[in-house]
Amino acid sequence: MILAEAQRCFSEHGYDGTSLNDIAAGVGIRRASLLHHFHAKEAIYQAVFERALSDWAVRIEQAIDVPGAEGWTYLDQVLTTAVRWFAENPDFVRLARFESLAAANDHLGFNLGEALRPWFQQAVDYFDREMGAGRFRKQDPEQLIITGYGAILNYFSDAHFLEGLLDRDPMTEEALETRVEHIRTFFRSALEP
Repeated sequence: MILAEAQRCFSEHGYDGTSLNDIAAGVGIRRASLLHHFHAKEAIYQAVFERALSDWAVRIEQAIDVPGAEGWTYLDQVLTTAVRWFAENPDFVRLARFESLAAANDHLGFNLGEALRPWFQQAVDYFDREMGAGRFRKQDPEQLIITGYGAILNYFSDAHFLEGLLDRDPMTEEALETRVEHIRTFFRSALEP
């Protein structure tokens, strides 16, 4: 309950714009009670990220842990899982955007890019193998992943902007399915041999 409220507050106001009092009020407890569970705002912020990254890891591991999956089937599972996870965690998407735009993220206690690097490298290695086996057209795997990252993450971090631009809710189930299908089409056109 504390971490869910903290994530909501941080995603709306950023780290600097969120106070311990804001989080405590949202949970319905006093600041002293909050400090009983977490010794500082930094500790809460770090716990929010650690919880989200742990959940991300479980979901992605489930998506890639399919025996015999290769080529497009495997990639489609991962893309769909990523889009669905971001749709279920819009507050975390905004937090990740805050962190990616920050010049220094001392309050996080770790570099988010470095924390995500093992998954990035795993994806690069996967594309290298699939391209080497001829199942995918040769591309620069790092640039392909960065492009995919932008196509997926920006959609969710910019949801409010997109709602004004499109004059409709970009987070409805129909809109999300349209987005997933567009991302599939993008990757298919880039990768089909």
